[in-house]
Amino acid sequence: MPDSFDQLASLIRAQFAEMSPQFQAGAAFLLDHPDEIAVSSMRKIAERAQVQPAALVRLSQQLGFPGWNELRELFVARVRTRPEPLTDRARSLVKSPVKEALAHDLLVAQHHNLDVTGAHNASLIVDAAKLLRKATHVHVAGFRSCYPVAFGFVYGYRLFRSSVSLLTGEAGTLEMQLRGIEKSSATIVVGFAPYSVESARVAAAAVERGSKLIAITDSAVAPIALNADKVLIFSHESPSFFPSLVAASAIAESLVAHLLALEGNEAVAALAKAEAELHAKGAYVA
Repeated sequence: MPDSFDQLASLIRAQFAEMSPQFQAGAAFLLDHPDEIAVSSMRKIAERAQVQPAALVRLSQQLGFPGWNELRELFVARVRTRPEPLTDRARSLVKSPVKEALAHDLLVAQHHNLDVTGAHNASLIVDAAKLLRKATHVHVAGFRSCYPVAFGFVYGYRLFRSSVSLLTGEAGTLEMQLRGIEKSSATIVVGFAPYSVESARVAAAAVERGSKLIAITDSAVAPIALNADKVLIFSHESPSFFPSLVAASAIAESLVAHLLALEGNEAVAALAKAEAELHAKGAYVA
């Protein structure tokens, strides 16, 4: 029996192709509308998912639970563990009597995030890099605080590959940019809870257009991860008021490094050309 919402989502994904149509409809509703599961009755959920209530009970049992109530408890627990509002965290930080150790505590947390993230993604990053290498074009999106992670990836990757672009949506042009996503492309979306509307729109557009989707996020059941081909999960624990993005940046940097290694001599030649042009055109102080 799954012990967490993330484990349940992974189990559903693994079994989905083999499920009956009724089970598939119920399972899809579980993952697409988790908030409703926590607050609605089984009869209401069945009506919304267009399945019989008995199908939800049998689905729960197939997933390893004694019954519906035990499965639903994971959704209730998910609501209880939502991210604490930034303002509440900031108030706690200000009220803390010991502030001298904050810098040290931040570094300890960041080291922990890197350790956890590295252990979880060691082989996944290689797989994601291989997927990106095959794409005709790579689109990358990260909004608000995740923008630097996305920008850093694009900056590094573009030094040896021209067919990579950043989806920014400036001046309300996100829909126009999403039109450029094609089936032969790959799309990377970076985000953590609470998830931005823009990141969810990019992920949905990628799936709709048949693009390979890679999610760099904090949960296997994040909106941007539910239909992703590859999910790279990062830890963002921090004693500060704002989540740490050190581990997310580490994933992006690792992806770029693996991509260069996979491309080999051609990538090195492209990098050498880009580096020479930047120096020749005065991009750096002499």
